[in-house]
Amino acid sequence: MTDSPRAETDQAYVAGYDRLILFIGSLAHTGFVPFASGTVAVALWGVPLAILLLKIWQVTVPVYVAICIGLTLFSIWVAGEADRVLNEKDSRKNVIDEIPGYLIALIGLPASGPILIVAFFLERVIDIAKIWPANLIERHLPGGWGVVLDDVMAGIYTAALLHALAYFAPTWFNALAMLD
Repeated sequence: MTDSPRAETDQAYVAGYDRLILFIGSLAHTGFVPFASGTVAVALWGVPLAILLLKIWQVTVPVYVAICIGLTLFSIWVAGEADRVLNEKDSRKNVIDEIPGYLIALIGLPASGPILIVAFFLERVIDIAKIWPANLIERHLPGGWGVVLDDVMAGIYTAALLHALAYFAPTWFNALAMLD
């Protein structure tokens, strides 16, 4: 029981704020699916967002990078708050961190369907494997920083591999990019 109307208002505000944080952090409750919530989140939110930015709006690389940085910073804040609300570190319900990782994987690459698909699967495997230093980042950085930056590393690794493929196997890569 509360002592005053002010205390009731404060409690209602906190409850509403926490619900909003969970809604955003779980990407409209996508994080509550019972299996592979991160992969489902990237499929339902990351891929469509990449299509919107790269294929429909055709943003330039500098604008795309700026969006990735902004989304990463926003995700760090939301992930930290969502983990506080859930009282868990890197909760599988908190999937907003998956989106910057996938979008970073696509920096400077052609936005063809096959490239989006290859990047999706490659980034997911690398993220799940937690290749060094992602495993250290996740364990040792506090709050949302560790939650999000391990996914950023997976995106960087994926982008590096796809750019290396474009450089060392341009015929195959260009054929893949042109299948759209």
